[in-house]
Amino acid sequence: MIEFQLLLVGYGNVARRFASLLDEQRDTLLRDYGLRARIVGIATRRHGATLGGRPVTPTSTRTFLRDAIRAHAAAARQRCLVVIETTTLDIVSGQPAIGHIRAALAGGSHVITANKGPVAFAYGALRRAAQRADRRFLFEGAVMDGVPIFNLVRETLPALNVLGFRGVVNSTTNFMLTAMEDGQPFEKALAEMQARGVAEADASLDVDGWDAAAKTAALANVLLGANITPRDVDRHGIGPDTALLARTARAAGTRMKLVARAERQGRRVTARVALEELRGDDLLAGLEGQQNALVLKTDLLDEIAIVQRSGSLTQTAYALLSDLITIGRGNAARRPGR
Repeated sequence: MIEFQLLLVGYGNVARRFASLLDEQRDTLLRDYGLRARIVGIATRRHGATLGGRPVTPTSTRTFLRDAIRAHAAAARQRCLVVIETTTLDIVSGQPAIGHIRAALAGGSHVITANKGPVAFAYGALRRAAQRADRRFLFEGAVMDGVPIFNLVRETLPALNVLGFRGVVNSTTNFMLTAMEDGQPFEKALAEMQARGVAEADASLDVDGWDAAAKTAALANVLLGANITPRDVDRHGIGPDTALLARTARAAGTRMKLVARAERQGRRVTARVALEELRGDDLLAGLEGQQNALVLKTDLLDEIAIVQRSGSLTQTAYALLSDLITIGRGNAARRPGR
C-alpha cells in the first residue's frame, strides 16, 4: 500500500471538491490502486494556513512549503509527498504558482496542478526541474477539466507526433456565443456565467481570449514542443458586437466559435485564438453551451477528436485525483521486484 501525504496550496472551490472526492473515493483508491491519501497541510492566500491540523502563520506560501516539506521529509524521501497547487491564473507571468512548483520539486515533492499558468509560461523549465528532482509534475486539470488530453498523448499514443490542433477550449465564451445566437445580449450572457461561477474571477480573461490563449500555449508547449507563452498567441476575444455576427452566421447555416489553434511549421510553432465562422458540419460548430472539444492533427492517425459535453468542479477535481493515481502507479512500479 502507498500512503500519500498531501499539501494543498490554494483551497478554493476546486481544492475543496478534491478533498471531498478523496473521501468519497477512499475505498476505491485502496481496493483498486493500493493507495491512501491524507491532507496534512493547507495554505491559502486569504484565510491563513494549517499544518498537521494546527493553524500556522508563515510569512509566505514559499515559507509554508519549506516548513511543511521539512516536517514531512520522511514522506518526501519515500516519494509519497505531493503538493496540490490550485491557485488562480496569473496571466502576466504565471507567478506565484511557478515559484510554488519549483519550491515543491526542489524539496522532493511531486506536484499536481490545475493551474494553466505554469504550463503556459514555464513548462520546459518545470519539466526539467522535475526530471532533476526525479519527481512528477502533472497538470491534467489545466485544460478541459478532467478530460484526458495530456494523458491521452503521453500514455496511449506512443511513436506518434502531434502536428497541430484546433479546438474550443473556453466554456464561458462558447456558452455566450450560443446564448447570443438565441438573441441574448452579451452582458446578460456573461452575467449568467458569472452567476454560475464558470467565468474567471476576472471576466476579461474569458471574453478577451486570455484564458483560451493560456490553454493554447500550454497545449502547444506540451504537445508540440513549443516554447511560447500566452503573449505569443495571436489573440482575439469577443464583445457586444459579436452578438450580431453570431446571429447572422446561425441564420446562414454556419456558426461563430472562438477557436484556439496551433501548428508546427518546421522549427516554429504558430498559435492563434480568434472567432472563426465554421461550416455547420464541422465538429466544433456542433458544440453547444459549455461544451468544449479539441481536434489533434497527427502524423500517423490523421485527426483525433475528444469532446467534453459538460464541465463542473467535480470534473476538475477528478483531474487532480487521476494525476494522483498516475503518481501512485509510478511509485508502485519502482518497488523492488516489480
